[in-house]
Amino acid sequence: MKSILSVAGVAIVFVYVIGSSLWVNTRDNWYRSLNQPSLQPPDFIFGIIWPYNFVILGFASVYVANRLSTTNALVYLSIFALSVACALTWAYQFYKPHNLVAASIALCLVALLTLPMLYFIYQASLPLFLATIPYQLWVITASYISFSYAKLN
Repeated sequence: MKSILSVAGVAIVFVYVIGSSLWVNTRDNWYRSLNQPSLQPPDFIFGIIWPYNFVILGFASVYVANRLSTTNALVYLSIFALSVACALTWAYQFYKPHNLVAASIALCLVALLTLPMLYFIYQASLPLFLATIPYQLWVITASYISFSYAKLN
């Protein structure tokens, strides 16, 4: 069962990666025409932080699946899947219908859902918990930036 849960966790990460790549497009004229908030990081930061986040989330899923009880692993994976659904909702709402408020709300939900995820990761591995803190900080910062885009545009 633990190996199935590990595979499920990694599959959720792949859904996150693929879904994000389908909708996020920072190269089109619409995105470039937006008024950017002052906290907007340079483009290269995204190329660093997202691969890191995806790898850490994959490791976290495997650790939680293998080190915690089946019930706790299932709860973690359910929360993780819900947070990915919210993250993909953000990507879709922001870049497709350009509903910046709905996108921002979805991203805030990701930040909230990451808190119980961190609890389970902490139970599985302290070093991995510490390595996952940048993801939490990133989604909090991204939520602020997303709401700033909604306010400025």
